This record gives sequence, C-alpha cells and structure tokens, in this order.
Amino acid sequence: MLSGETGRCRGRIRTMKAAAVMTGGAPVAPNVEIIELPTPVPQSGEVRVRTEAAGLNHLDVWVGMGIPGVKRPWPRVTGSDGVGIVDAVGDGVDEAWIGRRVIMNAAHDLNAEAEPGDRPSAERFHLVGEQSPGALAEAFVVRASNVVDIGDADPIEAAAFGLTHLTAWRMLTTRAGARAGDWVLIPGIGGGVALAALGICRHLGCRVIVTSRSAEKLERASRLGAAEGILDEGEDWSRAVRAATDGQGVDICIDSIGRAVHLSCIKSLGRGGRFVTCGCTSGPSAETDLARIFWNQLSILGSTMGDMSEFHAVVDLFLQGRLRPVVDQVVAPAGIREAYAALEAGSQFGKLVVDWRT
Repeated sequence: MLSGETGRCRGRIRTMKAAAVMTGGAPVAPNVEIIELPTPVPQSGEVRVRTEAAGLNHLDVWVGMGIPGVKRPWPRVTGSDGVGIVDAVGDGVDEAWIGRRVIMNAAHDLNAEAEPGDRPSAERFHLVGEQSPGALAEAFVVRASNVVDIGDADPIEAAAFGLTHLTAWRMLTTRAGARAGDWVLIPGIGGGVALAALGICRHLGCRVIVTSRSAEKLERASRLGAAEGILDEGEDWSRAVRAATDGQGVDICIDSIGRAVHLSCIKSLGRGGRFVTCGCTSGPSAETDLARIFWNQLSILGSTMGDMSEFHAVVDLFLQGRLRPVVDQVVAPAGIREAYAALEAGSQFGKLVVDWRT
C-alpha cells in the first residue's frame, strides 16, 4: 500500500530515497547505499513523518552489522533519531498532527496490556530503526503516542538530541538518582550518550570526571563543563579518579563502553556508588571485582532508553534552551557512508546528523 492510496495525507509521494544497509558484516560503511523504496503508510495509531534530519547512533552500526536477535531482511533502513513534519496519519489519529514538526521517541513496547507510563522493559520492547525501518530515509512511520511537537526548533539540533539525551537522562535521574554535588564519572567522552550525560550533569549541578584516549577530546569536554579529564592510555585509571575526588571515589559512573573500562569504573566508585550501563561497545563480557562491590555496597544498574514521561521531561529542557546537543558534523544523504565510517572509527565528538532537506 502506497502513500497516495490514503486520503489522510499531504502530498502523494509514492517512493522515497533511503540510506539502506544492503547486507550484514563489518565494517558497515561500504555496505550503505542510497536506494529507492516504497514510501511507508501509517497504520492505525501511527503518523508518517517527512524527514528533515536524522541522527546516527552506534546502534546503527550494530544493526547494520547484523546483531543477533534483530530479525529483519536486507536491505535495512536504520535510524532511531528522527525529526520532521507529519504529512500523514493512520486511523484513530487526529489529523491536526499533519503539518507539525515532531521529534520521536523511538522506544516503545508492543504489549497489548501496556499502560501509559510503563517502563521500557516489556518482553516485546520495540525500537524504530532496530526492529522496524527507521529515520534514515525521506520518510518514516512511528506511533503517534511517541512523538512530541517541537514547533520551530532547529531540526538538526533536535535530531542530535533525542535518543542519547533520553538515555542519559534515565541513567542519571531515574536509575542513579543524581543530585547536585555528586561526582559523576563518564568514560569515553565524545560519544553521543557521554556528551548528553555531561550536559545533563551540568544542568543538575553534578561534578564530572571524563576519560578519553584523545587529549583534544578532554580539552573540549573541559570547555563544556567537565571538572577533570583523565587521559586513557589503556591502563587502569581508577587511581587518578580517586585522586581527583580526594580519595573518596565517585558517586556515579555512566558507561556505554563495557569491557574495556568496566573494572576501572568499578574501582573508581566510592562507598554506595552506582554503576549504570546502557551499552557495551567494546564487548559484553568484563572482569569485575565482587569483593569491592559487596564491601563498598556498590550498585550495578542496567538502563535502556526511557519512557514518554522521561522523554517529555528532557525534550522540555531542550525546548527551553537548558540542554543542547553537541553536533560534530552534518552531512547530506550522499555523505552517509563517510558518516558511518566516522562513527565506526569513533573519531567524532558529538552527533553525526544527516540533513534530508539537502
């Protein structure tokens, strides 16, 4: 069914351009092509968004590689950060949405018994861009209940904001209970979640220690409000973290790296500290220190994206100008391979955004 076959739309676009990963494997960048696909039609409860901008996340690399558990055919259109104008709605959706600029929360569950406010922990948890086609295309569909009207906000900034800031917000506030004055450790500064966490910590009044293998990234993080920066040279840097906190250790560690930094993170936590993980880009299996965990009464917490109440909270701060994403590079769709390559190399400082208006 094509877009021109529904009367609840603006325009009659029958096909669209999409940045598709044609087959699995690593690296992903050489497998990405701009192709023509049928324009999606919103089903009951959905809206279709004409994409203005879409942000890249490391998740796009994993889905493009072919991670286990994602049972989608090739080619795959990824993209869990999308902003644009609603141009069609499905049954049961108010046509007043048409013409509005929206940002999506790509995370939702498909549990028939789900209630408003349910946490993203249902067995049938679903992520646009992972389990279904995403925003790296001229149009995408998403549940109407998962979009927020952002008015005249800049689409580029908004596309760089959504998933990473929602993830970091949930990690810091809902899971870790961060408060003003807390010491927060953020390893691997430069990625989307890490930089989002830095901005949120600054908003909350937390003191932040960052690590990086790049002295330049440490300097840039300092300009963004990091209190301390530690150069990661591949060795245990927990002593440096403890020295920066007068031997006490940090209250919270926010991590998405996994194996490469896990033990140093655990050793950096003070008594009662909370280690919160949302990813494992360097690997899921890590050496830890159980004696330190029980003796210091540490908490290890998992966190995945966030619900709509958290999304509204963090988007409101964005619209008020109190939180701003860091954008590393904006590319046209023709530059999508280079953007994927930069993401795979980890060379970026901030988000990579595709401008679909160009």
